[in-house]
Amino acid sequence: MNTKSLISEIDAQIAKLEEAKTVLLGLDSSPTKGKRGRPKGSGTKKAAAPKKRRKMSPEGRAKIAAAQRKRWAAAKKAV
Repeated sequence: MNTKSLISEIDAQIAKLEEAKTVLLGLDSSPTKGKRGRPKGSGTKKAAAPKKRRKMSPEGRAKIAAAQRKRWAAAKKAV
């Protein structure tokens, strides 16, 4: 077997493989595969109602303020 006939056989096989590749790629690009990302309509349709903020009583606010003043005094004293 000479090299020219061997190369021609290899070229024929390459042509067959490339043809099979284009057929397979054509099958992959079918619309049944879908697109990347989130599908349309899967997001939230209604906006969620805003959460109600919790109210703090004046007594609770005073307790927190007193505790913070105590922390500041302790930090000032430590310096």
